[in-house]
Amino acid sequence: MNESKFITYLSWVATSMAILMYVSYIPQIAANLSGQKANPIQPLVAAINCTLWVIYALKKSHRDIPVALSNFPGIIFGFIAFITAL
Repeated sequence: MNESKFITYLSWVATSMAILMYVSYIPQIAANLSGQKANPIQPLVAAINCTLWVIYALKKSHRDIPVALSNFPGIIFGFIAFITAL
């Protein structure tokens, strides 16, 4: 496998793992909604971090779609986890 193909595969695997990482907030959100509140700081920081990465990826002269896609769920799930933890 040449280096270009490796990097392409690696980027999509990393994108998939990042999406799964943020989707894993769903159990925390469910626990928050059932009254078992968690600390809201970590998901808030994650959501802000993801927002910055998405802006960066889309504002580059050559858009970095895998970076934007992998961080977008973090915005949604991070803010939901934050709000439900309050």
